[in-house]
Amino acid sequence: MHWSTLVDAVVVAHQPHSADPARYDIVLGAGVRSEESLFDLPAAPRFELFAGTTVAAASAGRCSAVDGLFKPRADPAPVPMELIGCEPAEPLLAALRRPRRSERNWVHLLVLDRHGAEMASRTVGLAITGARPSVLGGTLIDITLTDGGDERPSLAARPIWAQWYQGPPAEPNLWAPYDTQGRAAWLDLTTRAWRVPAPRPDRSGGEHHLDGRFVTDVPGLHCAIAEALLGPGRYFGREWNAFKDCLCGGFGVAPPFTLTWHDAEIARRALADVVEDQEDGLSYFEDIVRLLERYGVTVVLR
Repeated sequence: MHWSTLVDAVVVAHQPHSADPARYDIVLGAGVRSEESLFDLPAAPRFELFAGTTVAAASAGRCSAVDGLFKPRADPAPVPMELIGCEPAEPLLAALRRPRRSERNWVHLLVLDRHGAEMASRTVGLAITGARPSVLGGTLIDITLTDGGDERPSLAARPIWAQWYQGPPAEPNLWAPYDTQGRAAWLDLTTRAWRVPAPRPDRSGGEHHLDGRFVTDVPGLHCAIAEALLGPGRYFGREWNAFKDCLCGGFGVAPPFTLTWHDAEIARRALADVVEDQEDGLSYFEDIVRLLERYGVTVVLR
């Protein structure tokens, strides 16, 4: 079995199939991410389409043939990355002296806040195109990497990183002004910000209050739930599966407890069309509430 993930899939056109009016030919516009690099298409392949991104995704139908998917595609051109103000220390100097030997070396680029705490990390290839005295002066150097890799942050992450540079947030709802992409970048930082302190025993019982005024998308929902349970800048899952894992314990809070969800109608309406499991047909909001209740959480919607 081989599967491919269709990213940002949009139905461009559809028409009845010429050989069977009960079937349709559908043209999709989508990016393709293959989960397996090597495979041979069988002589008589069968295709099935699944809707959703979780393990509970339901079948959306079968196709007798697929055209345009299994074709060679040119690799995208590498996008260089500039490292500004690098200290000329080993092993960086060794890579500069022997750049060809470093082409396949990979390094972790750590993003630190002003206190030296790690905010994020990225993996980049140490294939160096050039080096020169830094625009920042002194003994620093600026380095150009041939390819910055696939993990480079989006532009939406820039203001998030700038805000977290001062340290993890101490006030609630600082994520609220950002759009969906920005809130997702916010969640990226929460996954790492609180790993350094030794984990504390899970707390159970009591009542937690969720401020639902800004829960207008999936990332916002998980930002708000984490703040309600653990406080600003904390992590308690970033999507359905991760949230389910957190409810099993080990992240600071474990059921049973009471969650009072204020202004819950905002999330109910905003997420009404977000359906992960096509079989049960529940919206993302309803699915999260049901999951909480299954794990022993008393959910009060206000």
